Amino acid sequence: MEPHVAICSQLHLEQALNLVDSGSLPAQQVMTELSHEAPEKLTQEMRRLQTLSLPPHHEIKIKDLHPESVEKILLKTYEAKVPDFQTLLGMPGAGAKTLRALALIAEVTYGTPALWKDPAKFSFAHGGKDGHPYPVNRNVYDESIAILRRTVERARIEKSDKDNALRRLRALTVDGEDRLP
Repeated sequence: MEPHVAICSQLHLEQALNLVDSGSLPAQQVMTELSHEAPEKLTQEMRRLQTLSLPPHHEIKIKDLHPESVEKILLKTYEAKVPDFQTLLGMPGAGAKTLRALALIAEVTYGTPALWKDPAKFSFAHGGKDGHPYPVNRNVYDESIAILRRTVERARIEKSDKDNALRRLRALTVDGEDRLP
């Protein structure tokens, strides 16, 4: 099962680097192997990539590469010799810049692209149109959960999937109990 089976978000992008989807497993493996490389080799590769002219449709832009800003973390990953991608993700300092740089090297140099599909499938919120939430009206929140619950109950899906979805909805209430009709 994918780690992001039901993401709700204020923002849905056409292109979003999704490194935890199973479609990115090959890229995860290459990125983990790259993290074992000497930082000098990787920063040299990034500088070489900066001289290329990639097609405009390429997801990671050359301008996103900043070898000097990721060099310290590359040294940490090199010294740690992380056993897997999950450990790499959990390393302090291994943020978006480092992962984008490793993803670009994995794709351009090793031909192993990551998945570029936004995991957010639904976008809704209790808030203003400006994207800043206002204090949640508990009745509105509970009614939203009730609507979602009724939708799941009516869905033509496997009973186990329905039960799992209903359990996750129950967890959204403050006390974990259904108070709604």
